[in-house]
Amino acid sequence: MNNYTSRNVRGQSPRISRLAYLIAAQLALLGSISFGAQARDYFNPQMLEIDNPNQGSTDLTVFEDGANQAPGTYRVDIYLNNEQQDTRDVEFRIQKDASGKESLQPCLSVASLNAMGVKTDLFPGLGDAKAQCANLSGIPQASAEFRFSAQQLLLSIPQAAVSQKARGYVPESQWDDGIPVALLNYNLSGANNYARNGEGRDDNSQYANLRPGINVGSWRLRNYTTYNRDSNGQGKWDTVYTYAQRDIIALKSRMTLGDSSSPSDIFDSVPFRGAQLASDDDMVPDSLKGYAPIVRGIARTNAQVIIRQNGYVIYQSYVAPGAFEINDMFPTGGSGDLYVTIKEADGSEQLLVVPFASLPVLQREGRLKYSVTSGQYRSYDGSVEKNLFSQGTAIYGLSNGFTAYGGGQFASKYQSLALGLGKNLGDFGAISTDVTQAWSTMEDQPKDNGQSWRIRYSKNIVQTGTNFAIAGYRYSTDGYYSLQEVLDTYRDHQNYQPLNERKRNRTELTMTQNLWEGAGALSLSLIAEDYWNSDRKMRSIGGGYNNSWKGISYGLNYTYNENSTANGSNDGSSSRVYDRDQVFSFNISVPLDRWLSNTYASYNLNTSKNGNTTNSVGLNGTALADKNLSWGVQEGYGSQGVGNSGSLTADYKGTYAEVNAGYAYDRNSQRLNYGLQGGIVAHQDGVTFGQPLGETIALVKAPGANGVGITNQSGVKTDWRGYAIVPYTSPYRKNQVQLNPETLPDNVDLTLTTQNVVPTRGAVVRANFEANVGQRVLMTLLRTGGAPIPFGATVSDAAQKTAQGFIVGDNGQVYLTGLADSGTLNVKWGGGADQQCQVSYSLVKQTTENAGVQTVNGQCR
Repeated sequence: MNNYTSRNVRGQSPRISRLAYLIAAQLALLGSISFGAQARDYFNPQMLEIDNPNQGSTDLTVFEDGANQAPGTYRVDIYLNNEQQDTRDVEFRIQKDASGKESLQPCLSVASLNAMGVKTDLFPGLGDAKAQCANLSGIPQASAEFRFSAQQLLLSIPQAAVSQKARGYVPESQWDDGIPVALLNYNLSGANNYARNGEGRDDNSQYANLRPGINVGSWRLRNYTTYNRDSNGQGKWDTVYTYAQRDIIALKSRMTLGDSSSPSDIFDSVPFRGAQLASDDDMVPDSLKGYAPIVRGIARTNAQVIIRQNGYVIYQSYVAPGAFEINDMFPTGGSGDLYVTIKEADGSEQLLVVPFASLPVLQREGRLKYSVTSGQYRSYDGSVEKNLFSQGTAIYGLSNGFTAYGGGQFASKYQSLALGLGKNLGDFGAISTDVTQAWSTMEDQPKDNGQSWRIRYSKNIVQTGTNFAIAGYRYSTDGYYSLQEVLDTYRDHQNYQPLNERKRNRTELTMTQNLWEGAGALSLSLIAEDYWNSDRKMRSIGGGYNNSWKGISYGLNYTYNENSTANGSNDGSSSRVYDRDQVFSFNISVPLDRWLSNTYASYNLNTSKNGNTTNSVGLNGTALADKNLSWGVQEGYGSQGVGNSGSLTADYKGTYAEVNAGYAYDRNSQRLNYGLQGGIVAHQDGVTFGQPLGETIALVKAPGANGVGITNQSGVKTDWRGYAIVPYTSPYRKNQVQLNPETLPDNVDLTLTTQNVVPTRGAVVRANFEANVGQRVLMTLLRTGGAPIPFGATVSDAAQKTAQGFIVGDNGQVYLTGLADSGTLNVKWGGGADQQCQVSYSLVKQTTENAGVQTVNGQCR
């Protein structure tokens, strides 16, 4: 609650003033008189002096000719034909509008109109191209309206005078490469396991995921390094990639130098060290754009989930028994199936394979999407030779919904050519089909050749609620090999592994089916493979049903795995998790808001054909004002000697980092796991800590405004200096960064609480906010002789960074913010020398904790 202190204040009893009576009488008189001739509207300023006859005349000439506000500079949202273009300071001057009436008109340069899409070259009447204030009347039927109450500038310009741009288009001139920074994204986790009842042994493990980077201009330098210390105490560092990258805006492309992966839209993605130039779809508006996967599974016990892609561990976490969903991974490339290992508490393992690929390659008519890659093959296996290869792909949108695509891969021991065609089938979805011809020579093998045929389909049937996210089939002949399969055979002979199994048929499907309203949704995923020269078959099938009713959510899930292996190698020697296994689960979650806010009770049933049946109950929810503390507690019981089990978890998203911890136990062991993750940004103003960083971020700068929350960002607040990291923004799109005014300290006011930023990919853009830090005062301004300053006078504080003006109200009162403990104010109510004065003031010093509004008198001289 604000504290108020008062000095030299004269109380007045509430009354209806003589001014109110006189205004009412004059309005009634005006309504009853008919004028034979039109006269200019005029308001006698002496009427404002009836209650305060000593205040002197008020200068209202600026408002007499239709201007509703005083001219000057205002921060406004600019709209062109009802579409927001920008938010910035605009100077307004009193000019005649299209109807000949004087009003506040914006001073916009010809260049700024051109940036908004106005065809300025067709209208020389706008003025010279370098003109700072364009003559908007130079465009027939163009107009500008300043809505002061909403701080909006509405530009209306005939459509023929505006370039037709795609929905969601942001001019390249607004793209921001950001500021120079050094940054670090880190994810540290570990677990201590303790044996119980004499079963097994104690062990510890730790995992670190580090992604440092440097931004200089449009260049981005990135590294991805992991550290894994296993239960035997053996530690291993892996460098997943190091690369430098920048935008080539003229080509709507991105250039990469270093470690990366080739695109996967035509060929399988191949890791390389070299150079790549490839189209970036995000540079194109959403309406002209032609996938990270979600991993779902079922854990039978308190389990550890490890996800590998292209041989690297890219994700690791701990889950409670029951169905789980992981949707926050950081993939290492454009494709590569995800191998999900679920390490159960009893030591057993499940292996799931999640297909990760793009949808059919369709482009709009006339759009070209391409990539050119050249460098060394970069296998995660260090014994594989670093053979040189090159790859090129092109996808072009033809008329009538067709897309043609093709490409080639070239190495000394491998060549391939691909050609395909895609078609938008309208109501029947989208389909693409292609063929790849390959010529290959594996180590110590004769030259071979073969073909691979592929068909992919995608369809979202709105009428039935059916969505085929991926539906594909691929057939490869006996002599077909992929580039990676061939290059992997060239390795140290001590580690030579013959390629005995080669994929023959591969089928994959991911779909969802929404039932009628209120009936929930079905989901289905399928991946199946068989091989040449082997009887081995691999199948993974998952299905589920989910629904909610009055806040109660429930679901049924089923998975079937056949012949899954732990490490995915092709030599047939790896141990199998299960020849066949089926897992079924049921879960239900019930809100307890009537008794405990933001709290849910849950029940889970899990049963495995090759394992046991477990039942568990739990409570979970969120706490704190920002709901940035998540917690959960669970207790369960398993059959076949599993016995009791339980877990306790907590996750806190704070201003400076995110921390989590958990405890789990069963009959044979106890586990304590912990984690710390966050981001660090070093910039020219210092070092700022925050939550884990996305690819593209914003840095809030509001000096003096500490502890201010960021809207729609759980747990994100400005630090003690007024800086904060907004961890996720969309590249090449307008992102609104908004400070929550309800969290402002009592001694801080913001000139503006919202900023729009348009970052390029990987940028750290700054969102600057001007904070007026100081005292808040309700001051009664008096002239020499005791008369109050006239109504409508403006007050400015030269000591403040912003040229903020305060308006004097009735009886000379004005509300001021951001004042120093002492200083001088400039007061002005007209153009004459006798219509301005200065006020020197001295305030009672207050602390941040008890800062309130002081009420004082100020003598103007």
